[in-house]
Amino acid sequence: MDFTAFDQWESEVRAYCRAFPTVFSSASNARQTDEEGRTYIDFFAGAGVLNFGHNNPRMKRAMIDFLAADGVAHSLDMYTTTKRDFITRFHDVILAPRGMDHRMQFTGPTGTNAVEAALKLARLVTGRREIVAFSHGFHGMTLGSLAATANEAFRKWAGVPLRDVVRLPYETAPGGKTALTDYAAALADSSSGVTAPAAFLVEAVQAEGGVNVASAQWLRDVAALAHDVGALFIVDDIQAGCGRTGSYFSFDGFGLDPDVITLAKGLGGYGTPIAMNLNKPEVDRHWSPGAHTGTFRGQGLSLVAGAAALDYFVDDTLMNEVAAKGAVMAQRLSAIAAEHPDRDWEVRGRGMMQALDVGDGALAKRVQALAFESGLLIGPCGPDGRVLKLIPPLTIGDADLAEGLDILAAAVEGAAA
Repeated sequence: MDFTAFDQWESEVRAYCRAFPTVFSSASNARQTDEEGRTYIDFFAGAGVLNFGHNNPRMKRAMIDFLAADGVAHSLDMYTTTKRDFITRFHDVILAPRGMDHRMQFTGPTGTNAVEAALKLARLVTGRREIVAFSHGFHGMTLGSLAATANEAFRKWAGVPLRDVVRLPYETAPGGKTALTDYAAALADSSSGVTAPAAFLVEAVQAEGGVNVASAQWLRDVAALAHDVGALFIVDDIQAGCGRTGSYFSFDGFGLDPDVITLAKGLGGYGTPIAMNLNKPEVDRHWSPGAHTGTFRGQGLSLVAGAAALDYFVDDTLMNEVAAKGAVMAQRLSAIAAEHPDRDWEVRGRGMMQALDVGDGALAKRVQALAFESGLLIGPCGPDGRVLKLIPPLTIGDADLAEGLDILAAAVEGAAA
């Protein structure tokens, strides 16, 4: 295995490759193969990008046809037949059945840019500066979204103060049960010195934060408080959305109507970059043309693959499979935790985002290393990297899922011993 080019010429900032020290050469659905022919079951899936697997056949065919026909691959935000097809398809399959009339804003190609755009819009709409974000939340690595991100391991690299964010405990964090009530009381007190924010930014399931799952009632309370004080309610669905939790949005069925929804990762289907915000019309109208721009917005290949991905949501077939596979994952993780009753490990998650909190970052790292040696890719997350997060492609076959869970169980046993 030759790492010379990477070691000599690639930046020291590279990270995932250090946990997975091999050179991958091909991939299909839930497996990656390295240049020496060894295959790995992928429970990491591009950090949540590859909801529909590596090299999804229907998306690959659509992209090949697009390229062969000299489709418009780059268009800034000009009109193209490809963008029209995606917008129409997204409206018909996702928005219309939910009675949503949100406008689609194509931002720069990453999730952090979607969050940046959402924060700018909230400040524009309200004329306020502060954003309420929550403990353990992750929203991106550029300065605005990094300010809303809670993890000190990421924040410390900013090099400048990260301002204009009020941090409240997430529902599952210490103080999370009363924080909203206390904050509301402070906002109602004209002598508290606490001023109303521009927006509340929240994840229904905190993915990078440790797979922390909020209740529907708590999320409704956040939304109600936001609207009571004239702030926007923004749901960051970048990793938990696009079918990951068993419905297209992670908050489906919760009785929520967010002012802004940020999407990226799985939105493009194939793994090509795209990010999009869904803005309520009365919010979106505050934008002026070009007020948030970028060279790579809604690029053609991503729109083509993303439109093909929407085929998975015309009926409940895939989401029923996600529910079934998610239950298998949760049951297996619970069985692993039960083998170590003295360690107080916790299983949590929704759909096919499931996690085992082993309470020890060093232990989780050993599990990751042993799993890799045995042919499984997993990525720890949460405080000190102590949470083993499982996010395989939603399309993973039952046999690969079972084999991957077997490898994980053996890795946990080996690391714990």
